[in-house]
Amino acid sequence: MFENLTERLERALSGFKDRGKLSPEDIKKGLREIKLALLEADVNYKVVKNFLARVEKRALTSEVLESLTPFQQMVKIVHDELVETLGGKAQGLNLTGKPSIILLAGLQGSGKTTTAAKLAKYLKKKGHNPLLCSTDIYRPAAIEQLKVLAEKVETPFVEIESGEKPLEIAKKALLKAKELGRDVLIVDTAGRLHIDEALMEELKALKEFLNPQEVILVADAMMGQDAVNVAQTFQERIGLTGIILTKVEGDARGGAALSIKEVTGCPIKFLGIGEKLEALEVFHPERLASRILGMGDILTLVEKAQEAFDLKRARELEKKLKKLQFDLEDLRIQLQQMKKLGSFKDILGFLPGIGSKLDKIPIDEKEIKKMEAIINSMTLQERRNPHIINASRKRRIARGSGTTVQDVNKLLRSFEEMKNLMKHFKQPGRMQNLLRRFIGV
Repeated sequence: MFENLTERLERALSGFKDRGKLSPEDIKKGLREIKLALLEADVNYKVVKNFLARVEKRALTSEVLESLTPFQQMVKIVHDELVETLGGKAQGLNLTGKPSIILLAGLQGSGKTTTAAKLAKYLKKKGHNPLLCSTDIYRPAAIEQLKVLAEKVETPFVEIESGEKPLEIAKKALLKAKELGRDVLIVDTAGRLHIDEALMEELKALKEFLNPQEVILVADAMMGQDAVNVAQTFQERIGLTGIILTKVEGDARGGAALSIKEVTGCPIKFLGIGEKLEALEVFHPERLASRILGMGDILTLVEKAQEAFDLKRARELEKKLKKLQFDLEDLRIQLQQMKKLGSFKDILGFLPGIGSKLDKIPIDEKEIKKMEAIINSMTLQERRNPHIINASRKRRIARGSGTTVQDVNKLLRSFEEMKNLMKHFKQPGRMQNLLRRFIGV
């Protein structure tokens, strides 16, 4: 996510390192590099201009010019102003209606229908009872697509009759929501390949009838400034309460995310970060600013882990680790739970200090899958007692997992090394010795 922007900003800010004090000329030179980084990331020119003016005003104060740690001061200023540009603070959904109505709008191909199902899944986790409805009677199989997704997220869906118009479907959906006691109605509207008058008039009519608490534009982050222009048009013609940016995981530049709030005045409320129905994140400007500057996002990682991991199993594992009773079955369970957080590369992206270096870290996801396949090919007894795995068992496991005996040996050897390492942490003073060896404390 935004790897190119992170790399350019890290390079621009590195010019402030190893300097006792900064002169106004040093600051202006660094700001020129930051300006180029933002413009190359397809950030709106006016947004860049305003951002740099705020940074320069704060940077040319005595607090920075006379500081003995100017690099840290500059990073803090850039971070603070990025947060401001992104919207300041997270904006939650307005769910005060009975039922609360969320109207989703956007162009075709932005991921609107999938986002409707993601939003339903998110709201269910938060204790709400959503109802899904599609008024897209134009795109072939659009209604069927949302119906299938509704089944996957275990959410009721409003069935429609052939020939029904969008307003008639909306009326039926509102009645059904009240009849079923659903507290949130999510309405997926028709998209177009471009903005046209018919689309706007239909949206206006739906908004006027439903009087929704939220009118949210679903926009493709990879469209860059085109997404910003679309958002501005929808804001002027319809009136939006928020934006969901989709396909963010594939956006290396970040121009749309950095521009859209300041240009339109509409807050980004969620980010779509993948195809899975769980891949929807609440948008936190401060956390995203930290990730853009390579400072990581531990809070989001912790929240994801709390959702993905089984607390009871985690406590059982903790007891086993303390007694050095961790086995391959425990490792298999942990690998399965880790997969819920995303790929190992995704997880590393949340850690401080990784930033633009992520692409340079040699992570082979295939090796991790191979390891899981080998463990899955073992019997439960073998996973609980790896020492019983002899030559014939290794050949059987290799055949079952589509690997080689050498791969099986490598896994067993790595597992034993990991257990030996854990013994070090059990012995008094070993933790301190390891810290002294690795980080010199």
